[in-house]
Amino acid sequence: MERTLAARKRESRFHGLLIVDKPGDPAPGAPHSLGGAPTSHNVVQMARRWSGQRRIGHTGTLDPMASGVLVLCLGHATRLVEYYQRHDKQYYAEMALGAATDTYDATGAVVAQGPAPMLDRGSLDEILAQFRGDILQTPPAYSAIKQQGEALYRKARRGEAVEIEPRRVIIRRLDLLDYEPGRRLCLRVVCSAGAYIRSLAHDIGLALGSYAHLTLLRREVAGAFSLADAVTLEEAAAAAEAGRFAALLRPPGDGLDLPTLRLDAGTLTRLGYGQVVALPSQADSPGMCAGDQLTQALTEDGDFAGIVRCLGAADTAQAGCLWKAEKWLPTS
Repeated sequence: MERTLAARKRESRFHGLLIVDKPGDPAPGAPHSLGGAPTSHNVVQMARRWSGQRRIGHTGTLDPMASGVLVLCLGHATRLVEYYQRHDKQYYAEMALGAATDTYDATGAVVAQGPAPMLDRGSLDEILAQFRGDILQTPPAYSAIKQQGEALYRKARRGEAVEIEPRRVIIRRLDLLDYEPGRRLCLRVVCSAGAYIRSLAHDIGLALGSYAHLTLLRREVAGAFSLADAVTLEEAAAAAEAGRFAALLRPPGDGLDLPTLRLDAGTLTRLGYGQVVALPSQADSPGMCAGDQLTQALTEDGDFAGIVRCLGAADTAQAGCLWKAEKWLPTS
């Protein structure tokens, strides 16, 4: 049965970003994604019920065990998911030393054990130093990465051999917050998109000549958004019940780490129709005209209209650079 006009109108009202503080669950020994805490997909489903908006995506999966900042894009903002996914993340992480698990965290089965060395903090920090900067990292077999269209964790749960190519990630900060020699590590990690803190914990254990796994993970920052910007699931549900859900949403484009161009209505209309537009170079933004540069297009009032790509310098008959819409938001 087709949805009613009223339902479609209700859905069309909600476009923007919802920043959620997803709950987690350390739950040692819990079976994989069944430890009691919601998955990122579960949170998306909740947001669909709260809003009536079917088009919702998140900008970076959090494991069921993990808690913290989860950025949801609703409606028109789903067009921007790929740009928010590129942002750095910050985590608080706790690791248990002396045991490895098949999932690299506390939800998995122990597969190896061995005593961890009793190092002082200085010696430990020397070992951690090898994980700072640009490193190669192999994601866990129990991950949402897809091979031949299927998530790796599904293959791993069936007992199939999973081969994963190492990938290059950046660990921008790796701070030692607390250390119980031979037992436990607490770290703060700032990393590029695509980094797995579970793999980091596993690899640190091996570098110590022992084993380790993640016991707690909290995402404190995702791009421009921190825990201070997030609402709990209970707060979001209460706002929806009270008819205040729209007040929780940030506008599409909020927090994107891209330069900006303010454009007049005529130029925005032409870009929205897919036309290539020549724009004068801006003296205060000398790098703006670099070929392939992505930039936010704003209205004269500063509202987000879409993302444009620089195609390079215009010919001599025109001034400045050529631009074309990369992702454009509907005007209604």
